[in-house]
Amino acid sequence: MSTLIGRTRARAVETLSLDATDTRNALSAALVGDLAKALADCAEDPEVRAVVLTHTGTTFSAGADLRDPPDPDVLVALLRQIVELPKPVVARVTGHVRAGGLGLLAACDMAAASTAATFAFTEVRIGVAPAVISLPLLPRTDPRALARYYLTGERFAPAEAVRLGLLTTTADDVDEALAPILDGLRRSSPQALAETKRLLTARVLETFDRDAADLTALSARLFASGQAREGMTAFLERRDAAWVV
Repeated sequence: MSTLIGRTRARAVETLSLDATDTRNALSAALVGDLAKALADCAEDPEVRAVVLTHTGTTFSAGADLRDPPDPDVLVALLRQIVELPKPVVARVTGHVRAGGLGLLAACDMAAASTAATFAFTEVRIGVAPAVISLPLLPRTDPRALARYYLTGERFAPAEAVRLGLLTTTADDVDEALAPILDGLRRSSPQALAETKRLLTARVLETFDRDAADLTALSARLFASGQAREGMTAFLERRDAAWVV
């Protein structure tokens, strides 16, 4: 069993927990690989009706691991795997979500967060763009409302995340909010869930088919740029980047 993904099961719902608290569950090549393997296991297991994706520690995910980033194509494959999984995937968030972590939320069929959670698209502040994660994000959110947070990197609260379409619901007690959702999934036919999910994700998958190659190329180009090198160095050194005025 992976040390980076915790796994538990209760009444046919498999809970996968991102468990790399030393890096705030940053999306490293290793974490992405382990999560993909765990999701594949869930897809093949007839005893799994639905998947809950959650985290240990105070951060759901800090985004890409700048010291060990996943290949953009591999990250695309993981996001698509969540979207295509023939079982509902529900995100459960009780902490902070940044950058690439928001792509995981958008790839899930539903997402619930506690009122203590915070969100931010921080890519612009390190010289890159939310390129790959736009594949599941843009088809599922309000683009006019999203523009503010894509372009400024500002933090926003769970209620705003619901308004954007990023979250399904928020509550002080996220497990209480999730209880009726998971109960509904447990009462639903596996066949019906799979086919209904296909209806819901068709437009998202069209975006993957059309834009994945261009957005992975954009991500690679930006991460190799001088401004990205300065932005990532400034982030790791906990200082403002050179362009801050």
